Amino acid sequence: MLKVGITGQAGFVGTHLYNTIGLFTEEFERIEFQKDYFDNKNKLDSFVAQCDVIVHLAAMNRHNDPQVIYDTNVGLVQKLVDSLTATNSKCHVLFSSSTQEERDNLYGKSKKEGRELMINWSNNSEGQFTGMIIPNVFGPFGHPNYNSVVATFCHKLSHNETPVIEVDGDLKLIYVGELVDSILSEIRSKEGKSEILVPHTSESKVSQILSLLEIYKSEYQKKGIIPSINNTFELNLFNTFRCYMDIKNHFPVKFVEHTDPRGSFVEIIRLGVGGQVSFSTTVPGITRGNHFHTRKIERFAVIKGKALIQLRRIGTDDVFDFYLDGNEPAYVDMPIWYTHNIKNIGDEVLYTNFWINEFYDPNDPDTYFENV
Repeated sequence: MLKVGITGQAGFVGTHLYNTIGLFTEEFERIEFQKDYFDNKNKLDSFVAQCDVIVHLAAMNRHNDPQVIYDTNVGLVQKLVDSLTATNSKCHVLFSSSTQEERDNLYGKSKKEGRELMINWSNNSEGQFTGMIIPNVFGPFGHPNYNSVVATFCHKLSHNETPVIEVDGDLKLIYVGELVDSILSEIRSKEGKSEILVPHTSESKVSQILSLLEIYKSEYQKKGIIPSINNTFELNLFNTFRCYMDIKNHFPVKFVEHTDPRGSFVEIIRLGVGGQVSFSTTVPGITRGNHFHTRKIERFAVIKGKALIQLRRIGTDDVFDFYLDGNEPAYVDMPIWYTHNIKNIGDEVLYTNFWINEFYDPNDPDTYFENV
């Protein structure tokens, strides 16, 4: 079992990598890292000594003074190199660099010089080094005005602010889940490579991204419609947008119920995509679920009985409780990377309608069990 540590564990990419590695419990053991380790030599040395693999993600991306970015990033690499040397480490270090390496700015320069420091360490030790040149990364939980323009647009749109395009450039992008897969592939290879260019998986103008996100807001956030999704990039972008919404106050969404002497009629979902519809009955006191998905779009609609639907983002402690009653039919959608369940809290059988955007595949279920 490989012991893997991630500097920058609490950051955007670090969080996704840490949580994904946690799905492979028979292959990897996660070694905890805290930001203050860089300010405590003993703690940093202890961390490094435990690791078979270190993924160095800790870095500063933005600051008013570019010199601070440069000094910070090179300084972090130097501290890591000093610790690797002091502990006589033989681990495999993977380094997150940027396509900005060749640009004339101090951020790109800090990444290039940091990678060169790591190459020198590996050449003078028994350790291995892999330098990964990474394109623009987007995905859920990135910080607006910091990690990517996608994060900024998603946050502003979902919070009723107006995004502004400063430069309508052409972006080469990779989804954070795809980047994590690439990092895991390099870890599993157990081979050092001084420089590998991680290929982008999509390309789009800034204005095209904003146009799609505006559709997601108008169709999904305002009307509850699952929009047309034509490719993997659009699925990843839609799932990214959903995670910036204020789900605590957005759900549950009540349906429009049409009644007449015959009874009632409720429209459950409008779709621009296919998928699978099912329903369940749940006896009082029983809980279903306690699992999460990393790509699937899912809707729970309570049509009879009383239910408690709970959501918790993986890696956090905050639990969102949503109470639904079939007397006022409503739904809750499940964001990716949120473990969720549904419990019958009433005295009668609970009837729930489920929709998910892809057929269940036992060979690739994208279903990971974790209690809320």
